[in-house]
Amino acid sequence: MPEDAHPDENETESAGETEDQELPEDVVEEAERLTRLAREAVDEGAVESYETRRTGLLEDHEFTARVRDDDEGETLVLHPDEWVEDDVIRTDRIEDTDRAVEVSLSGPGEPEEWDEVAEQNDELVDAVAEAHGEVHANNARKLADFMGNHYARPADTATSAELQEFLEWYYPRNAWPTEEEKAMVESSLRLVFETAEKRVPDLSS
Repeated sequence: MPEDAHPDENETESAGETEDQELPEDVVEEAERLTRLAREAVDEGAVESYETRRTGLLEDHEFTARVRDDDEGETLVLHPDEWVEDDVIRTDRIEDTDRAVEVSLSGPGEPEEWDEVAEQNDELVDAVAEAHGEVHANNARKLADFMGNHYARPADTATSAELQEFLEWYYPRNAWPTEEEKAMVESSLRLVFETAEKRVPDLSS
């Protein structure tokens, strides 16, 4: 469905406002994450991949997604498939607006939390640079940016699944690595955790 479609502005309630939300919260969070990744990707193939993954996620619950742009900013709207016909929302099919979920994509977030994560990541990248050199530090910086921007967490808290996402989707499409950096990236990731004195997650797919 086109993301610039404009159904009735009163069709939904904001996420978290209804106790009996039809979509599970983890599905809402993943749809938001994939939407943000698609918005920030610089490669058209990556954008399509993230949006396709979001579509598949929501199809399991017979929902669809669009992004509404209005005076309050951009909002991700998740609503039942049955409301749509020929890429247009039929307001006569909307019996319960609480079935839909809205997630703001334009909010400022929590500045103090983001600043704390950024500071921790900067310190970790500096430590990698001092101990292991520029190439590994550059890869550590890319992981730090990925974890900070998409998960608001320090690089050394990444899970195996998140590292696979970084390696398979973010790194080749959004990180612009050099050939030397690409050749050493898995070693760099291990050094990030070793430098932080953390257990190294499994990097195998």
